[in-house]
Amino acid sequence: MGKIKIAIAGIGNCASSLIQGVEYYKDRSPKDAIGLMHWDLGGYKPFDIEVVAAFDVDVRKVGKDISEAIFALPNCTTVFCCSVPRTGVIVKMGKVLDGVSEHMADYDDSRKFIVSKAPESEKEQVIKELKDSGAEILLNYMPVGSEQATQFYAECALEAGVAFVNNMPVFIASNPDWAARFAEKGIPIIGDDIKAQLGATITHRTLVDLFRKRGVKLERTYQLNTGGNTDFLNMLNRSRLASKKESKTEAVQSVVGKRLDDDNIHVGPSDYVPWQNDNKVCFLRMEGKLFGDVPMNIELRLSVEDSPNSAGVVIDAIRCCRLALDRGIGGILYSPSAYFMKHPPRQFTDDEAYNMTLEFIAGTRDN
Repeated sequence: MGKIKIAIAGIGNCASSLIQGVEYYKDRSPKDAIGLMHWDLGGYKPFDIEVVAAFDVDVRKVGKDISEAIFALPNCTTVFCCSVPRTGVIVKMGKVLDGVSEHMADYDDSRKFIVSKAPESEKEQVIKELKDSGAEILLNYMPVGSEQATQFYAECALEAGVAFVNNMPVFIASNPDWAARFAEKGIPIIGDDIKAQLGATITHRTLVDLFRKRGVKLERTYQLNTGGNTDFLNMLNRSRLASKKESKTEAVQSVVGKRLDDDNIHVGPSDYVPWQNDNKVCFLRMEGKLFGDVPMNIELRLSVEDSPNSAGVVIDAIRCCRLALDRGIGGILYSPSAYFMKHPPRQFTDDEAYNMTLEFIAGTRDN
């Protein structure tokens, strides 16, 4: 069915895991393809994805073949496919804007972004690169809190006429003004803020839904997360956390039934632990009442490699985006957004979103 040509803004850990995965599954068959929700999604296999353009601002990545850049510092995710062949796709200098937090300057070079001195790409240059490369879909992997940078790349996608998958918690698909612009141009968009394959948010939502279905009243809950990648370092700047905290909190609140008071729910990043690298540890507590108002609580510790956990979902979001392009569907893809993202334009339970996405893939639902 042809290659799915993608461009990536931000060649960090998540992009590394995705690109490694595309190569990794080339040597697998449906029987032993562990870690995929779909081997065949509407006729497209994982290895049908091809990166044709890439943007970053770090001196260790700009100017490098993407096969080399994905392993450059400060990336620190697990290498599960070390033999990614050269692609001929060179990482272009992007636009910095608010993509680099000032507090990173206080940390070791191996942990922080080091901005390249190459001239930054202006909007016209990014649009030209997207068009000249033949990209059909642009993935946004900007750091948390990069409001201006995310909007910059969303604007470039609109003007270049390419679909947009917003993996970060800056609200584009769930912002009515941006959504209307994508709908007006007939360009598909999936967003916002990727929900990991089996991470803190999906686990928290599943347990909250279980409480509700089993008649247990949830009274208080928290979700605390620690990690050692650049995302967690970036989030030490609390001013960059507003949209991330809202995204994660609303993902849980949307399945509670009766919303919890703000004082009774805390969901969000907790601290940066450098030696954890790309491993994220989630500490989850839920307190409630059973039959007869008898109290109960549950505590859970979840440890996952953050970026492969993301890539296991993005690889399906890309293919759903391509199906929309094939079918001439533009604007918000509500079903994939609800299933793949923490802060979609419309929230559904995960069971509902799963079934809606299957219907979308099968072609019995438009979006």
